[in-house]
Amino acid sequence: MSLTVLSVAYPFAPVSPDTVGGAEQVLGWIDRALVEAGHRSLVVASEGSRVAGELVATPACEGPLTNAVLAAGRARCRAAIAETLRREAVDVVHLHGVDAYETLPPSGPPAVVTLHLPPSWYPEALFRPSRPDTFLLPVSASQAAACPRGAALLEPIENGVPVDDLARARHARRSFALFLGRICPEKGVDAAIRAARRAGVPLLAAGELYPYPAHRAYFEGEVRPLLDEARRFIGPVGFARKRRLLSAARCVLIPSRVAETSSLVAREAAACGTPVIAFPNGALRDAVVDGVTGFLVDDEEQMASAIGRADRIDPAACRAVARERFDARRMTDAVLDLYARLAVRPALRATP
Repeated sequence: MSLTVLSVAYPFAPVSPDTVGGAEQVLGWIDRALVEAGHRSLVVASEGSRVAGELVATPACEGPLTNAVLAAGRARCRAAIAETLRREAVDVVHLHGVDAYETLPPSGPPAVVTLHLPPSWYPEALFRPSRPDTFLLPVSASQAAACPRGAALLEPIENGVPVDDLARARHARRSFALFLGRICPEKGVDAAIRAARRAGVPLLAAGELYPYPAHRAYFEGEVRPLLDEARRFIGPVGFARKRRLLSAARCVLIPSRVAETSSLVAREAAACGTPVIAFPNGALRDAVVDGVTGFLVDDEEQMASAIGRADRIDPAACRAVARERFDARRMTDAVLDLYARLAVRPALRATP
């Protein structure tokens, strides 16, 4: 049975193979899997996005992401969704943004909301939607356990990464540690820089600094003063450069201050055979096999110490774990199966 699926991205982050955000990466892999399986994929995302299916573009936002800019962007996203549903026979709507509650269509085909972020970041009302045939999809067991009591959730589908594409890269190990992620307080790049300095090793910090006023203030006040010739911020990197960096780094540091819902970076590092040193927050306890694919540590001092032990981790063991657990095809197969069940049985109900 051929399906038509409407995917909705966060309006302020473009979707492409080189995107930084985890939610946008996951949407892109699902979009590609739909097309490869012979389905029709429609994607509502900001202009500049590159998708395998058909892009329904909304205007990109310029300048700081103030409350007024955010509200206007969500309004344009709602209008694009409504027009697409009016024009097309859509079988399933799949929303990926943290603003899913604000952009959820009031009626229509079954809707899936993937919870890419900590449950506390979503409004309480999302977990008890009044809209019929609306399903919440966690990305890990730890995230599902943190959702409000009684919320109707689907069985978690863990995020995956393109293991084969990542594993193709082979580079001689270098001395630098790597931070890869959004530049914001919760990701803790400042802690990574201090740990690398304590360990006496260089660090490259790669990631997107989005134009949220709070993120810019954090970078200027807490990150930039820590940078020097050995600890550098290199900005966002596309897939090819990210793969090279992951393959060459001595280790990847993930000092996240919030409960990670899955951590694509930990999965990408494993696929490249590179150890991860992380705080054990949320799904990082499961994504990092302590002593096998990296080390779980409690603070910056322990992180610095673990950097010196990174060469004890076997790259082949990291890649084996990635192949067994983290392949994106496992994720996309499960999501496409969910779409098929929802399209045939719209009255499917989640189990609390």
